Amino acid sequence: MTSTYRVQLTPGFGFAQAASLVGYLRELGVGYLYLSPILQACPQSRHGYDVTDHGRVREEFGGEEGLRALAAEGMPLVSDIVPNHMTVPVPESGNAQLWAALRDGPGSPAARWFDFQWPVTLPVLGDDAGEALHVDGGVLRYHDHAFPIRPGTEHLPLPELLAAQHYRLADWRDSPGYRRFFDVSSLIGLRVEDPEVFDATHAVTFRLVEEGVIHGVRVDHPDGLADPRGYLRRLRPHVPGPLWVEKILMDGERLPADWPCDGTTGYDALNMVTRLFVDPAGRDPLIETFARHTGVRDDYATVRHESKKHVIDLFFRGEVDRLVGDLGDPGLREAVVELLAAMPVYRAYVNPGEQPSAEAEAIIREAAGVAATRTDPAAVAKVADLVLYGPPEAVVRFQQTCGPVMAKGVEDTALYRWYPLACLNEVGGEPDRFGVSPAEFHEFCAGLPPRTMTTLSTHDTKRSEDVRARLAVLSEMPEEWTAAVDSWAAAVSFDPRLDYLAWQSLMAAWPISLDRFTDYLLKAAREAKTSISWLHPDPAYEEGVRDFARRAMDVCGYSVAAFTEVVDRYARVNSLGQKAVQLLMPGIPDVYQGNEITDFSLVDPDNRRPVDFERRRRLLADPDDSWDGQKIRLTAAALRLRARLDPEAPYAPIEAGEHAVAFARGVPGAAAVVVATRLPVGLERRGGWGSETITLPPGRWRDLLTGAGHAGEVRMADLLSAYPVAVLEG
Repeated sequence: MTSTYRVQLTPGFGFAQAASLVGYLRELGVGYLYLSPILQACPQSRHGYDVTDHGRVREEFGGEEGLRALAAEGMPLVSDIVPNHMTVPVPESGNAQLWAALRDGPGSPAARWFDFQWPVTLPVLGDDAGEALHVDGGVLRYHDHAFPIRPGTEHLPLPELLAAQHYRLADWRDSPGYRRFFDVSSLIGLRVEDPEVFDATHAVTFRLVEEGVIHGVRVDHPDGLADPRGYLRRLRPHVPGPLWVEKILMDGERLPADWPCDGTTGYDALNMVTRLFVDPAGRDPLIETFARHTGVRDDYATVRHESKKHVIDLFFRGEVDRLVGDLGDPGLREAVVELLAAMPVYRAYVNPGEQPSAEAEAIIREAAGVAATRTDPAAVAKVADLVLYGPPEAVVRFQQTCGPVMAKGVEDTALYRWYPLACLNEVGGEPDRFGVSPAEFHEFCAGLPPRTMTTLSTHDTKRSEDVRARLAVLSEMPEEWTAAVDSWAAAVSFDPRLDYLAWQSLMAAWPISLDRFTDYLLKAAREAKTSISWLHPDPAYEEGVRDFARRAMDVCGYSVAAFTEVVDRYARVNSLGQKAVQLLMPGIPDVYQGNEITDFSLVDPDNRRPVDFERRRRLLADPDDSWDGQKIRLTAAALRLRARLDPEAPYAPIEAGEHAVAFARGVPGAAAVVVATRLPVGLERRGGWGSETITLPPGRWRDLLTGAGHAGEVRMADLLSAYPVAVLEG
């Protein structure tokens, strides 16, 4: 295992299309092909996380026959699996287990698949329920929805029939009577802690691994499970190859040491690499510009707390009610809410019947200390004790609620409200931590599991790596940025809480179509929930967003393009530097589809657009000296070098001064050195490298990008004369 390349399978890009890439990916230097979920999902799904049938490989991709043909191309495959949830399809008969459970009730074998509260609330109804609900052919129908009818109740009048079912149909805005994925009622949580459910939902995957069709697994959202560690302990014997978990680690947090897996999917590495190219000196002026344009004067911690409280009230009242019920004291509700809002991480791993680890207890006690400043301290202390040592149901439910509150409150709310420098607003990121030093980065690398995944872009990142590379430049030129954005905002304005994010996004994603820009702004406004939300649309406001996007591009497009052209002189340096670092730092590097050259994508679905692989093939065969050509040359050189290195090759920092980061990997005779320029604006302002030197490890070194040889003490100006990075082999 040396590297992975992630492709997003869709109905239009299935196994046959992936197979056609294998030759190209092999030439690029890729080790494993990493696939988005492959089991049967909703037919039109473009992501695959809405699984409907765990017993089949997805037909739209080519089915199991197509998957086997892809495997026969000879590149090992990694599959994304989704143990936490499956979909509530429309019509609901598309999920056989859900249909059986709703028809037959708590006594049904299928009922053990889901975390139900009987009778099960199903939030699907609009204002026309009285007219549109009817029985048709032994099925209860509401528009495209279909629900089973409990045997023996088929001939009752409609009001009595509805009351006799094992479910209750409710307003679409209500909380459902089941655990779900975050706030998405169409994704119903699975009880894989039940051995029969575990076996049924993993049988096809395990068979494909056993037969050598699949070689590794990426586990989606383990924090949603009742017992992530226990799940991985059951999973690991069936997956001897690579096993990664999509675990979001906050700043300074580490993966639990007792999880039997190879590591995370790389957001922790992504955030550290991004910060390495951000100048902390830009913090205060950028925060001041943000506050002046948006009117948001609160610090990030305050915005994060308010955002988490907001989503608890908006989305998770049902989950909180169930948790309070498990605690057995309705008077504890406010304390529960404040403890959830104060949690600093996605989950503190506490298992019923076990002594909590010192780390888990410290996390919850720390959160309780914060929560106690906002409500009754005695109530908070009682809740903290109960979620650590109380009823098993309460312990588990608190753990399973923390993640959704963090994800929706921070990822999908606070990060759209507080964004002085949007490249820091990433999954697992801390947008008020401006930059890390090379020494801090080296310390981080020293603690990484050797086979954890590293990444710069994914299908879930808020913006692609090259968008972040552009934005990082603003930390070095805050005065120039402030002058530019002041002029644009004076010419075109709409909503101060959205406009400043719009200008950052327009510049960093330039050139961008009006449709893409508009769609992004509408999503950003809905996620921020300050003027509109997914639950509370406002057609007039949304038309205002569309008008703003048109005017921003028409009136300011030329100026934005000119500013971006200046930024790109330095963004290219950041782009190549972060790529070299990520591909050769400890861990297994992943390249997200298309990002071997520049990619200026925003949040999904923008980052899941089709990729022009033919252009990439041509560039790989004959790379020019453009940014794209340099990036694909670098990517290929680094990936091919990784294939010659031991994945657990030692990591050794190299002193390189303020404007570079450097390290060595491996042992004499099988070693690599990376030198990457950082903070290029400051480097230029001081007059370049001058007489600065770097001392390479003993031996002769060849630069894989230029072919030049180096040894001993080398002038930085010579080493980095052709590229802002050097990838050396010795």
